[in-house]
Amino acid sequence: MADYDEPIWLRPERAATGRPAVRSRPEITAAALAVADRGGLETVSMRNVAAELGTGGASLYRYVSGRDDLLDLMVDATAADIALPPPTGDPVADLVAVAEGLYAVMARHPWLPELVLTRPSLGPNGIEVLDHVLAVLADHPGDGRSKLEVFALLNAVTATFALNERAAGTRPAHAAAYLAHVAAEGDRPRIAALLGDLTTSDDDHRPRALAKLLSGLLA
Repeated sequence: MADYDEPIWLRPERAATGRPAVRSRPEITAAALAVADRGGLETVSMRNVAAELGTGGASLYRYVSGRDDLLDLMVDATAADIALPPPTGDPVADLVAVAEGLYAVMARHPWLPELVLTRPSLGPNGIEVLDHVLAVLADHPGDGRSKLEVFALLNAVTATFALNERAAGTRPAHAAAYLAHVAAEGDRPRIAALLGDLTTSDDDHRPRALAKLLSGLLA
């Protein structure tokens, strides 16, 4: 097993010596995605991915150096599925659209938010998303660093929403029940007013909250 200081994207797809390649990075990536989608991130290992491919674990080391490479390949593969609508001239709306595209991908791959938050990586497909965000921000006066911060924030906030909504379960209903109990006691009018504002469905809370955040950031 080799230990590389450079990202997998800067390395040849297979070892330069030895037998001819019988696997490809896309094939290995697809197998890793299948393992993660079926059993969660903790099941992604060289052995399990090799088993998905019907081969021995040691054979994969000709193509990837280890699990970290697999995770980077997986994250970048999902970036290819993010919808990137053409910029409209409204940077906030356009960035929210990117975030919603990312959220949709995260809904299909529940393990993805954790990787986005804990080991962000940037491969060829991720570069496409970054370039799109830079195009959206082309007329914004901020420098490159500030635009990169917008990109990072977009990813992090979307991943946080996805994690929170997946983990919520029945907790929102429990919280609402306790709020109703407190409001009914009558000695906390601000809580009662808050509860009144929460009685209607709020399906667009995520894009609305992100739009407010981005509006402040780009002001």
